[in-house]
Amino acid sequence: MRLKDKTAIVTGGGSGFGAGIARKFAAEGARIMIADIDGDAASHVAAELNGFHLQTDVSDDTGVHALAEAAIAALGHVDILVNNAGITHLPMPMEEVPEDEFDRVLAVNAKSVYLTARHLVPHLKSRGSGAILNIASTAGLSPRPNLNWYNASKGWMITATKTMAVELAPFGIRVNALCPVAGETPLLKSFLGEDTPERRAQFLATIPMGRFSTPEDLGNAACYLCSDEAGLITGVAMEVDGGRCI
Repeated sequence: MRLKDKTAIVTGGGSGFGAGIARKFAAEGARIMIADIDGDAASHVAAELNGFHLQTDVSDDTGVHALAEAAIAALGHVDILVNNAGITHLPMPMEEVPEDEFDRVLAVNAKSVYLTARHLVPHLKSRGSGAILNIASTAGLSPRPNLNWYNASKGWMITATKTMAVELAPFGIRVNALCPVAGETPLLKSFLGEDTPERRAQFLATIPMGRFSTPEDLGNAACYLCSDEAGLITGVAMEVDGGRCI
């Protein structure tokens, strides 16, 4: 029960890594608010965890403001914010990525972190404590060709994590990031271009431990970084990648 009496918002919590993090948090005693653009998925996970949910577009200021208000109303306060929601563009040469896809990737992967900070950091400051966890990617540390703007958005998130950590440390707020390798999530097909046994084998050959990351892997790492056990850890970008970035 490492998160007993803690409360948490998990964006993109309706599936994939977000759902894995939410399930682990609930198992460790936290009360959860699931935010997802897929309201049905959010509702399903929230019902499973006896938590709360809100259909939310995290790239929209009005939506994030509503999320902050709903979470504080439902949970009483917020201890933990997990910025997990993310998207990618399909693999292609950088100059061929359509402008609207570039805008959407940066809005969901980068602007959302700004918006959740805008609407929830004042609350965390008022409490003098809190943990923010940004779900970045190995793509921000060891970028691959043809995912250029996705890579850049995750590199942005890692830098944002470090500068947030420095600025918020005096207020008792810790900020960390996780950098998973590709996993069994709805984004896997987009990363691979096409989900075939050949493409999977090719990618797995680049991971020394020979497997993708799982929602459970991310849940376990997230639980540690957001628990009081990690009380002196802030500004890290922890790789959860089976050695991919070595």
